[in-house]
Amino acid sequence: MNTAEIVALTEDYGMKTYNRQPLALVRGAGCRVWDAEGRCFLDFVGGIATAAVGHCHPRVVAAVQEQAGQLIHTSNLFYTEPQARLARRLAELTGLDRVFFCNSGTEAVEAAIKLARRFAVAVRGEDRRRTIIAALNSFHGRTLGALAATGQEKYHRGFEPLPGGFDYVPYNDVEALARAVDETVAAVILEPVQGEGGVIPAAPDYLQAARELTRERGALLIMDEVQTGLGRTGRWLACERAGIRPDIVTLAKGLGGGVPIGAMVATAEAAQGFVPGTHASTFGGNPLACRAALAVLDVIEQEHLVEAAAERGAQLLGLLDELVVKYHLREARGAGLMVGLDLGRPGAPDVVRLARERGLLVNATGPQTLRLLPPLVVTADEIEEGVRILDECLSVWQSAA
Repeated sequence: MNTAEIVALTEDYGMKTYNRQPLALVRGAGCRVWDAEGRCFLDFVGGIATAAVGHCHPRVVAAVQEQAGQLIHTSNLFYTEPQARLARRLAELTGLDRVFFCNSGTEAVEAAIKLARRFAVAVRGEDRRRTIIAALNSFHGRTLGALAATGQEKYHRGFEPLPGGFDYVPYNDVEALARAVDETVAAVILEPVQGEGGVIPAAPDYLQAARELTRERGALLIMDEVQTGLGRTGRWLACERAGIRPDIVTLAKGLGGGVPIGAMVATAEAAQGFVPGTHASTFGGNPLACRAALAVLDVIEQEHLVEAAAERGAQLLGLLDELVVKYHLREARGAGLMVGLDLGRPGAPDVVRLARERGLLVNATGPQTLRLLPPLVVTADEIEEGVRILDECLSVWQSAA
C-alpha cells in the first residue's frame, strides 16, 4: 500500500483520536524511518521517547524473535523467567524493591495511585489519607484516574465527572506544595521534567523539598518517570539529578524499545499496600515484552547510552541556544535528550511541517514549543544534521511571518 491508501483506510475505519502527520511509516533503523514511498526521515520524535535504543536495534529484534518462538504469553497465574529477571533488574537500577508490571505509562500511574491510597488505608490505618497532589501543567495519562491526576484542564473537558481526591499546585513552587501536603494527602505525584507540558525541568531544590515534605508529613512521593526514565535525561532516573529516592517510580515508553510495557516500582514498605486480588494486569509482564525490555536495558548499559544521552543532550542544547539567539526565540530547555525549543510565540506546528518536508521529524507540545526526543543512540553528526534542518525551517518560518 502507498501512503494515500494507508491514510484513506485509517481515516475510514480508525477512531478520530489523533492529529496525525501525513506520513505512513513502514520501516525504521537507528535514528531513521522510511515512509511507504521510500523517503527517509531523521526521527527526533522517537515514538515519543519509546525508541530509546533506536528503531529495530538488532539485539532487541533478536530477543523478540527468539522469545516469540518459545512463549509469548501465559498469565500472571504462573511465573516466567523473563519477568523474574526484569523485576530484579529494575529494582537494582532504581534502588527500589518491588515491581508491578503493566502495559503502558498510564497503567503504571494508575497502579501507583491505587498503591498509595491503599497503603495509607490498609497498611497505616489512616482512612483520611485519600488525596493525591499533582502539579499544574502536568500530564500523567489518559485513563480516568491518570487523567484526574493530570493538571491540565484541556484534557479534562468532556470527561467529567472525573474521579475525586486530586488537588493541584503550581510546579516548582515549594511554598504551595508545603501548604497542600497535610494529613489527608496519600501521595504527591510529580514529573521530574514535564513532558507534554512543554519540556519543563523541575528545579533540584523543588524535588528535594517534595521528598522532605512527604517524608515528614506521612505521604508517599511518586516520581512519574514514564518519559524521563531509563537514561533519557542522562541519568537512569531523572530524579537522580536531585539526589532523591522516591517511594514509587513509574516507567514505560523506552523500557520496551517500542514493545508495549510499563512498570510501577516501589519501596518494600510502600509495596505492602498490594496483596493478592488488589491489582492485576492480564498482559502485564508477559514474556515477550519482558524479554524485549531486558534486551533494551542490556543495550543501554553495554553501549553506555546513559552517558551518551548526557553528552549528546549537551551538544543539542548548545546548538539550539545558538538558534535562540539567531532567531530571537524564548529559550531551549530540557535535560539530556529530552529537549524543548520555545519559539516565544505560536508557530510550532508550522515548524513541524517545514521540518518534515525537509526530512526531520519533530513534534509540538503546544502552539509555541517544539519537542525533540531523538533515540539515545543518536550520533553527533545526526544532532548537527537535525539542528541544521531546524535552522532552515526557522529561517523560512520567520520570513513568512
